[in-house]
Amino acid sequence: MARVTERLRRLLPSARRAPETAAPAPARPRQGHNLFEAAAEYVAASAEDDPVRAEEAASRVSPGALSFGVNELACRALIALARERDESPTTVARSLLGLRSE
Repeated sequence: MARVTERLRRLLPSARRAPETAAPAPARPRQGHNLFEAAAEYVAASAEDDPVRAEEAASRVSPGALSFGVNELACRALIALARERDESPTTVARSLLGLRSE
């Protein structure tokens, strides 16, 4: 019976024991990237005309997540700017895009 248990231990990864002399595994780096960090970096790089930095930021998250993050950043920035100017978000957005006021 002991032989069977020992054979199973060698075959099943979950049952393998780490050798006592082995050094502990290094801490794993953070797996995911914060989509808001990626969006902020992407937009800032685009504003500063740095395509390499923008592309690197875009590669951190999925295109859908980046789109969501950029949209959220745009909404927050527009609201902050509208409050600062004491104007409606619609008026500020149209102004930023060079569109005529309604």
